[in-house]
Amino acid sequence: MRYSQLFTKTSKSAPHDAESINARLLEQAGFVRQEMAGVYSWLPLGLRVLRKVENIIREEMNALGAQEILMPALQPKENWLQTGRWDSVDVLFKVPSQTKKEYALGPSAEEIVTPLVQQFVKSYKDLPTSVYQIHWKYRDELRAKSGVMRGREFEMKDLYSFHTAQEDLDAFYVKVTETYLRVYTRCGVDAKVVQASGGVFSEKFSHEFHVETPAGEDRLLMCSSCTFAQNIEVATVKEGDPCSQCGGKIRLTKGVEVGNIYDCGKKYSDAFNFDVSFEDGTQGRVLTGCYGIGVTRLVGAIVEASHDDRGMIWPKSVAPFHVHLISLGSKDAEVAKCVQSAAQELYESLSANGVEVLWDEREGVSAGEKFADADLIGVPLRLVVSEKTLKEDSVELKMRTGQEMRLVKIQDVEREINNF
Repeated sequence: MRYSQLFTKTSKSAPHDAESINARLLEQAGFVRQEMAGVYSWLPLGLRVLRKVENIIREEMNALGAQEILMPALQPKENWLQTGRWDSVDVLFKVPSQTKKEYALGPSAEEIVTPLVQQFVKSYKDLPTSVYQIHWKYRDELRAKSGVMRGREFEMKDLYSFHTAQEDLDAFYVKVTETYLRVYTRCGVDAKVVQASGGVFSEKFSHEFHVETPAGEDRLLMCSSCTFAQNIEVATVKEGDPCSQCGGKIRLTKGVEVGNIYDCGKKYSDAFNFDVSFEDGTQGRVLTGCYGIGVTRLVGAIVEASHDDRGMIWPKSVAPFHVHLISLGSKDAEVAKCVQSAAQELYESLSANGVEVLWDEREGVSAGEKFADADLIGVPLRLVVSEKTLKEDSVELKMRTGQEMRLVKIQDVEREINNF
């Protein structure tokens, strides 16, 4: 994409009400725009990141054997009354209709997916099965904060599994845990598995996935030597205690929750009388598990975990572009024309070979301004074509994570990118 074609623009100043790093940088770089508290428009650069995170999640969910569906966000009140959550979920948006009926804007989809699957699953032969969606959710947060990490409208991947036996649910639960950790690794963040309570979604235990960062809303107790971790709200240890697993020291830290998984047992199948025929001819109640990843929240967590004082530093796997190409002007009009022509040729060549390139071809913009924009946007690799580099038949290459700049022959650029 040519930079001049982006209808969005970067800003030299941070939004006055941005309380978190992700809110400041995502808005300042033109990735999102806050429409009101907790509600954002996702702009071209931000949407490219969001779609890449979605695709990583989708690939891993499909590899797990789950089937993708899409359920309504507008949900019938009757289902919520049936599970007893109409009045117990304090963040539930309740929408009155001119028909005098009320509806829920779904913060999750247990009330939809359980009777939906029930319509098709009648026998033990139909189980286990699992379905997921990537969809927008709504929660009536009293105070939306932390940028895209705590919103009133947000995107979530929610997965639901159905089983006849606890052993089968337990085994799938472990597979989901491993899959989630793979998702986060592919997205460029180090997530920790944290023990937590079930809350309003489950009557049993649950686990959360946290990215450790000072911007985190949750206080966590983690072992300094092993993987033991607990949310402080359900903790059986305190800071400074020896770890029960390895004897290491327990430390207090903060984290951003980017996912959670619940063994829901019979909570939702009881509500809808979801039984199937077992192999011995008897009827038995289905067991369920619920597994969520906050997609938009994960984008915010990546920014919180990967930035510096100049801007964002995107992992290659989710960066809006692989390469930020910059062509610099010259006082000599003929030289400037040659620079622009060489940059265009490189841009077209890389694009034709599948390299995602953002080309800053703007004229009349200083090198300093272009470099500042590149740092703010945070694409992993920067290439510069200038009067100086053309004398060497080269381009200047710099990684966003480093300070070193080096000249690379134009014919070797694609190989360098592929090795990155």
